Amino acid sequence: MTQQTDGRRIVTNIALSLDGRYAKPDNPLDMSWVMPYAVTDVARDHLTSLWEPATTAVMGRVNAEGFLGFWPTVIGVEGVDPRDEGFAKWLVDSDKVVLSSTLADAPWERTTVVDKPTAEVADDLKATDGGDVLVLSSASVIKGLLAADRVDRLALTVFPVFLGGGPRLFDDGLPTGQWDLASQAAGEHGTLALVYERVRS
Repeated sequence: MTQQTDGRRIVTNIALSLDGRYAKPDNPLDMSWVMPYAVTDVARDHLTSLWEPATTAVMGRVNAEGFLGFWPTVIGVEGVDPRDEGFAKWLVDSDKVVLSSTLADAPWERTTVVDKPTAEVADDLKATDGGDVLVLSSASVIKGLLAADRVDRLALTVFPVFLGGGPRLFDDGLPTGQWDLASQAAGEHGTLALVYERVRS
């Protein structure tokens, strides 16, 4: 068995609760449970290690509106963590692909809106030149890529809270397969940053 290393890698990143949820059951857009952990050194260093080798960001529409509405506003703000500003600048300057069946035109620069199956989008991007393709916290996109076995690196930050309900990232029926632990770090408040590489024969 060999690790997937040829060409561009599809890298997915998402935060999970300890009971495997990525959103609250009553309000999926309420990410207040993430905030105490997202500003830890381990979480910031984890994200930095993912975006630095990446040249394309992939998001669903809802996440794109959230990310691209917030992150550019931190650039140049006094006292902002340099890792946060670095990510914000990368996000603005990178090529972005937004998967949406409802968005006609992208209101953001360097952004392409695509209405295709996630696996097809991944294959199209892997056929082009560039660095890693980083899928940012968009659960529906990540779930589609996992179901189609298109994820080369699975990056998770695990926060020590139970949400007690809500959607899970890992659905039944995913393709069987082996993953190698590429990196691990533990930090403040019990935050874990994990990166797994898909092993392919």
